[in-house]
Amino acid sequence: MAAWNGWYHVNGNTYGTWLPGDPRGWREKRHRKHVTGDYKDPPPAGYGDGLHVYAHSVLKGPPVHLDHTQRGIAGRALVEMLVDQDIQIIIFALSEVHYHLLARFSDNKVKPRVGRAKKHAYHELRAQGFEGKLWQRGCNVVPIRNRQHQLNVFAHIGRHVNQGAWVWTFREGLYWRAGEEVADSRPDHENRDREDQDWERAR
Repeated sequence: MAAWNGWYHVNGNTYGTWLPGDPRGWREKRHRKHVTGDYKDPPPAGYGDGLHVYAHSVLKGPPVHLDHTQRGIAGRALVEMLVDQDIQIIIFALSEVHYHLLARFSDNKVKPRVGRAKKHAYHELRAQGFEGKLWQRGCNVVPIRNRQHQLNVFAHIGRHVNQGAWVWTFREGLYWRAGEEVADSRPDHENRDREDQDWERAR
C-alpha cells in the first residue's frame, strides 16, 4: 500500500519487551508462519506460551525499561537524527518500553532512516553510562492512508503523555540545540495557522 504524500506511522520496542509468543500477539520474521490475532484482538490464551518462554531464555540481556531521564535523552537523539536526515517528523513519543513517530519520508526509505536514528540514540545513552542492548530489531511501518488517518495517528501518539511517555511535537523545534541552525520539521502546507488548528482538534 502506497503512503499518502509519503507519511508513515512508525513504532517499535525496546530490547526484549515484545517477543515471539507474546500474549498480545506477534508476527513471525518475514511472515514465515501465520500467527492468529494481534494486540487489538489477541490470540487465544496460551497460544504462544512455549515460544514466549523460549524467546526469553535466549535473550542476550535483560528486557530494557527506560526511566524518565533515559526517555528524554533517547527521544531527543532520535528526533534530531531524523531531522538531520531531512525527515519531516511532526510528533514522537517514547515510553518505558516503546516508541511511536509520525513523519514524512520522501524517499520511502523508512527502516534505514529510523535505524540510523535509533543507533544515534543508543550512542547518546551509552555516553551517559547505559550498557547493553537498547532496541528491539527493526520497526513496524504503517503507511498513512489519508489526511484523517494522519490526524488520528497524531492524536493517538500525543495521548502517550498520559502514560508517562516523553512526547515531542514539531511546534517545539529542537529546543535542546538552541543557537544552531536546524531543518524546519513543521508541516510545509501554506496555511500553517489552519494546520495548527487541525492538530489541536486532533489532540
